[in-house]
Amino acid sequence: MIGWLLTHGPARKALGLILAAAAILLFLLNLRRAGERAGRAADRLDARERNDVIHRQMLDAAARRPPDRDALAERLRDGRF
Repeated sequence: MIGWLLTHGPARKALGLILAAAAILLFLLNLRRAGERAGRAADRLDARERNDVIHRQMLDAAARRPPDRDALAERLRDGRF
């Protein structure tokens, strides 16, 4: 059977076309998968950047906090909170 496919012209040409189509299909599927991975990586990067901004804001707020209750009460009395 395989010997016949390799020896007859039209069958050989059809086999070549089928193999070429399969190679193109596999390439496109791999390209799609790579695009999906890139999209997920971009989403993770965006989420990490948002978390970093929030974390920096929290650290800035902690750096400006009053050292004790008396300082907090004084700040509240002055309206600087």
